[in-house]
Amino acid sequence: MTPVFEGWYRNADGSFSISFGYYNRNAAEAIEIPIGAENFIAPGDSNQGQPTRFEARRHWGVFAVKVPANFGTTNKVTWTVRMLGQTFAIPASLHPDWEIDALAGEAGSGNTPPVLKLSSGGPEAQGPAGATAGPLTAMVGQPLTLTIWASDDGRSSGSVAGAGRGNATVSLTWFKHQGPGGVTFSAPTPRPAADGMATTTATFDKAGAYILRVRANDASGVAGAGHAQCCWTNGFVMVQVK
Repeated sequence: MTPVFEGWYRNADGSFSISFGYYNRNAAEAIEIPIGAENFIAPGDSNQGQPTRFEARRHWGVFAVKVPANFGTTNKVTWTVRMLGQTFAIPASLHPDWEIDALAGEAGSGNTPPVLKLSSGGPEAQGPAGATAGPLTAMVGQPLTLTIWASDDGRSSGSVAGAGRGNATVSLTWFKHQGPGGVTFSAPTPRPAADGMATTTATFDKAGAYILRVRANDASGVAGAGHAQCCWTNGFVMVQVK
């Protein structure tokens, strides 16, 4: 399991978001690595939003660490993962060569990430850092309803042919991001309705604190977005299960 530094982008408030993904070399088996000595970010809090569940194969732009406007180009944020006696550490910085077009529109196409809301009146978010909501409360074995809203500009990476198609181009995928037990989604890949609303339920088999991630991506697909990371937005829902 190898952590990956994807690049960084500028936020409207002057801060920066450093995007990370990972590569689980297993073809089908997911890996669980709890936050702690085997899965941590430094400097600062060891838990800065990284996953503890790693799905099979390559996953791009899974979360982002926000750093202040005065972070500079030489300071580093390092994500370290240890498993099977091996240590994998990836340092990330604001070096100019690693700036990405996550919010600005990839490679001049004008394609921007889908817009995601985690509640009907909540703030809109775009890009790998996405939006965070909760904590919600759930009971072990009882389905928790999750409702989000997603829309898109209708463009795909490298093309403007689909402009204007709106949320019809948005694909949604739910993941367990952090948590001590298993999570089952009734609809792991729900489709947004005409108003952008999409609903699923999550059922938990163990009590504890969880983070669920929903990824909204456009017609380009995540792998097809390449270095720019133009084409998806993450949402993180915190849940306390009793």
